[in-house]
Amino acid sequence: MERKSRRRAPGMSPAERREMIVRTALPLVAEHGTTVTTGQIARAAGIGEATIFRVFADKDELLDACVTEALRNDHVVAEIAGIPLDQPLTGRLAEASAAIEAYLVRMGMVLGALHATGGRPGAPRGPRGGPERGHDAGGPDRDAAMNRTRDAIAELFEPEADRLRLPAEQIASLFLGLTFTRARPPAGPAEHAASSPSMEEYLDVFLHGALKEGTRE
Repeated sequence: MERKSRRRAPGMSPAERREMIVRTALPLVAEHGTTVTTGQIARAAGIGEATIFRVFADKDELLDACVTEALRNDHVVAEIAGIPLDQPLTGRLAEASAAIEAYLVRMGMVLGALHATGGRPGAPRGPRGGPERGHDAGGPDRDAAMNRTRDAIAELFEPEADRLRLPAEQIASLFLGLTFTRARPPAGPAEHAASSPSMEEYLDVFLHGALKEGTRE
C-alpha cells in the first residue's frame, strides 16, 4: 500500500507563512478560543506542527497575532473604497454598513471566544515578543484605522457634497456611530433582533431625520 505523505508547506517567506497560519487559525480561534491547539491549526493549514514554531515563539504569540489580525480594518476600508459612486446614496451606505457590521462580527467572535475561555487579549506582541507598533502607545493605530474608515465613508458622500448640511467628515462620523450602535445594541442581541429597525429604516432616519415630512420645525 502506498504510504500517504504529509503535504509539505509551500515555499514561503517567514512573513508569508505567519500570515497563512494566522488566516487559518482565525476561524478556529473564533470557535475554540484559547483551547484551540497548535495541532488543530497545523492540520487545518496542511503543515507540520513544527512549522508553526518556526515563525511563532509559542501559542500565545500566535493568539496575539490572531487578535492583531482581527482588529485590522484594512479589508473593510478597501470594501468601502470600492463601492461605486454611481448608485443611489442609500445603496452606497447600505453596502458600507454591511461591510462594517461584518467586520465587527468577525472581531467580536475572535475576542469573545478568547475572553470566554480565559484569555485576556491585551497589547498584541510582535514576532520578537515585544508589543506591536502602536498598541503600546495608547492606541494610535486604532485611531488611525478609525480615521481611514471615516475618510472612506466621507468619499461616499462626494456626489451629494453640495447638499450636505455638515462637512462630509462629520456626516461620516455620525454614520459610523449609527452603524456601531446597530451592530452592538445596548439592549443585547435578543432584544435587538426583536425590536430593531431595518437597515432601510435606519438609513431613512439618518438621511431624512426623525420627523415626518410636513411636521419638521
